[in-house]
Amino acid sequence: MNSTIIAIITFAVLTASATQASAVSRAVKMACIGDYLSYCSAHSPGSPGVRRCFRTNGSKLSKRCVGALVKAGMVSQSEVSRRAAKLRRK
Repeated sequence: MNSTIIAIITFAVLTASATQASAVSRAVKMACIGDYLSYCSAHSPGSPGVRRCFRTNGSKLSKRCVGALVKAGMVSQSEVSRRAAKLRRK
């Protein structure tokens, strides 16, 4: 299966999960689909596992995805800044 088909299928799955109580906004889905495919596709969309995976891989997430997560209130800008400062000290 080529990557375009996989991305379309994954997007469909992410979109279908929008009816869950902890649904992720469309903007976050669009901004983070590449990060999900790269780092967290072993977890079901919207699951606690995918949330943990995103936190674990936070430093690898795209700026677009992080910005969407901040805008959606799923992570605070202060947490992003704190983690970035911690990485710079290493």
